[in-house]
Amino acid sequence: MMPDLDEYKWIVPDFIWELDEHIDFEKLIKALPDADDLAKLLPDFDKIGESFTSLKGFFSPGYNLVSEVIGASDLLLLLGSPGETAFRATDQGYDNDKQYKKVSDKEKIDQLQEELLRTQLKYQRMLERLEKENKELRKLVLQRDDKGIHQRKLKKSLIDMYSEVLDILSDYDASYNTQDHLPRVVVVGDQSAGKTSVLEMIAQARIFPRGSGEMMTRSPVKVTLSEGPHHVALFKDSSREFDLTKEEDLAALRNEIEIRMRNSVKEGCTVSTETISLSVKGPGLQRMVLVDLPGVISTVTSGMAPDTKETIFSISKAYMQNPNAIILCIQDGSVDAERSIVTDLVSQMDPQGKRTIFVLTKVDLAEKNVASPSRIQQIIEGKLFPMKALGYFAVVTGKGNSSESIESIKEYEEEFFQNSKLLKTCMLKAHQVTTKNLSLAVSDCFWKMVRESVEQQADAFKATRFNLETEWKNNYPRLRELDRNELFEKAKNEILDEVISLTQVTPKHWEEILQKTLWERVSTHVIENIYLPAAQTMNSGTFNTTVDIKLKQWTDKQLPNKAVEVAWETLQEEFARFMTEQKGKEHDDIFDKLKQAVKEESIKRHKWNERAEDSLRVIQHNALEDRSISDKQQWDAAIHFMEETLQSRLKDTESVIEDMVGPDWKKRWLYWTGRTKEQNIRNETKNELEKLIKCNEEHAAYLANDEVTTVRKNLEARGITVDPCLIKDTWHQIYRRYFLKTALNHCNLCRRGFYYYQRHFVDSELECNDIVLFWRIQRMLAITANTLRQQLTNTEVRRLEKNVKEVLEDFAEDNEKKVKLLTGKRVQLAEDLKKVREIQEKLEAFIEALHQEK
Repeated sequence: MMPDLDEYKWIVPDFIWELDEHIDFEKLIKALPDADDLAKLLPDFDKIGESFTSLKGFFSPGYNLVSEVIGASDLLLLLGSPGETAFRATDQGYDNDKQYKKVSDKEKIDQLQEELLRTQLKYQRMLERLEKENKELRKLVLQRDDKGIHQRKLKKSLIDMYSEVLDILSDYDASYNTQDHLPRVVVVGDQSAGKTSVLEMIAQARIFPRGSGEMMTRSPVKVTLSEGPHHVALFKDSSREFDLTKEEDLAALRNEIEIRMRNSVKEGCTVSTETISLSVKGPGLQRMVLVDLPGVISTVTSGMAPDTKETIFSISKAYMQNPNAIILCIQDGSVDAERSIVTDLVSQMDPQGKRTIFVLTKVDLAEKNVASPSRIQQIIEGKLFPMKALGYFAVVTGKGNSSESIESIKEYEEEFFQNSKLLKTCMLKAHQVTTKNLSLAVSDCFWKMVRESVEQQADAFKATRFNLETEWKNNYPRLRELDRNELFEKAKNEILDEVISLTQVTPKHWEEILQKTLWERVSTHVIENIYLPAAQTMNSGTFNTTVDIKLKQWTDKQLPNKAVEVAWETLQEEFARFMTEQKGKEHDDIFDKLKQAVKEESIKRHKWNERAEDSLRVIQHNALEDRSISDKQQWDAAIHFMEETLQSRLKDTESVIEDMVGPDWKKRWLYWTGRTKEQNIRNETKNELEKLIKCNEEHAAYLANDEVTTVRKNLEARGITVDPCLIKDTWHQIYRRYFLKTALNHCNLCRRGFYYYQRHFVDSELECNDIVLFWRIQRMLAITANTLRQQLTNTEVRRLEKNVKEVLEDFAEDNEKKVKLLTGKRVQLAEDLKKVREIQEKLEAFIEALHQEK
């Protein structure tokens, strides 16, 4: 009937329990006298018994003092004295006590039980008062340390060190699909069984989002509890501290947890496997790491993903299958035990119950609603559920009002159990009730498991590290072990160096590329829309007028925009050339994907200066207005430029004609090829059209309708039927070839025309207006290339460099992007090595601190 004080062993200093390590009790026992010698030293128990008999008459018959006194003989028997002869006198005393006990009736036994219960509760309250005083004293000490009165740097707490190890392992497990075996307290239960409420009572704060019947826990939440001077909470990836004594901060914390949960859930899912890490510190908190999992459900309701039930089961199994995980199984006491889902799941993962702690919640409702209180006793004794457990607890976590404070809930829980029939009738033991006792038991179990398993886990990671280091030495003996972040920094420096190298491109190189590319882009327009229409006029006045009008229109509408496009494309090509150019042995192809992505994103973000076109338009217009060729060298350069252009066009035209009429007789004879029927028709048409040009060398660019009819009839006379459109199409290419040949001959004649040009072709039949046009075009190209080069080197290259830096900064913050762009066995091996080394170092530091605390 005495209270169970096992959970209060922590009050006694550790060295008491370790005395057997320092004192040899076997030698001490041998040094003590024998039982016979000890018996001689004992008093005469027969006389003592007679004395008690004589005293018995002085007391009222309703109160039997002897029945409450344990005789010395009983004490010696309990101590297990080995000598029967030495304690023969105790037999009579023991028989007398038995006689007195038989006299006690059932009512007296009930009175004694009530007296013992009151005594038990009295000492329980005393113990709680002492604990409260101890908590306040510890808080004062921690506050003094926190203010730096002792002028010493406080070490990181043991539980914080352990939590850091679990955070790193969580990332490692998620990345490499592995599962570590370090202890955690895994909180599982059916939905709305009160998991969150139990956690909040252990953390002594209402920190989790709440909802009536709605799934609130959508992802695992790792809560690290530790002792501290102030009751605060903070996330692993944030520096903000939430003051848990203020309702505004509590509301903000609950909102932040809910936001993080919803953000972690992928589209089309209801729950997430991503863990949210939260640390809670406060006076009197038991040090441990708990993981709150989504509640187990039996049915998928509307609005949930179809695989929600299976996903929750898989998450729960993943955490519970850890052989060192402590399973905190939460069961709602207010519902029928037959409706429980989680107990079957727990019994599968821990059939022997060696690491399961069973918690029955809402006991107050259960006591009211359950017809037979013994059913609650069966649950707590582990006889009702098909599962075994290390310990069984009954708790009350509130009246169902979400606005209740932790203090009011604790008071209600204590008051309930003080008046509960379950405790008065000994269906529950005192150490099995209240969340406070639960918290102490879970913490003790947690640290016991940690001490037993952490060194084994450290050895496992040491072996993994050795294997990875050996693999690296064999595969990459001459390379440093650079992880993904270090490789990114190296690539970043290379990319920035390559961007800077753009500024080292010579002005001559820029201008040559720009001028060549711009002419390739605009030459078709110049020839087809400006030169040919003007050249087919009959006199120089009309030629110049046509040219000036068309050049003005071109400059106003198209030319500046084309020039900027060319400059931008040239910058892209040069940038891409520097980015993709291999640098001999120093080239590392591991950066190729990253460089390509940086190049594409930087180009995408780059916008050319909008005012560039306006200034360029004025410069180009002025350049084309100028007709004064200053020397013979410029004249010859213009002729050369015109000849190159016309020869290129002539070559293209002859290629088109050859495709139209088929191979000539030489190719037919050499390569054994023939003409198609259509090519024969076109060839005959071509011959007829060439006759027209020979008859009239100054023929206009277009055929008259009567000429088309004449050609068609001539061909029909030879049995060839031809469409008028085919005749006109063939004529366009035939006349074009004839015109280009004539223009080339004219260029040759104009080589000596610079003298006449200076005299404005006075008294000369030679007219070289086309040479002046090509000189104007050539000069405009040179001036435009020079202007664009200045814009490139002075403005656009720097802006591009800025864009590249911004892209690299964005990529540096995007881990998914880095994982996608920096891939390969080498990167993965370096990442594994980094993680394993970090885990091993953290574990070794934790083990050392654990030994020091012990």
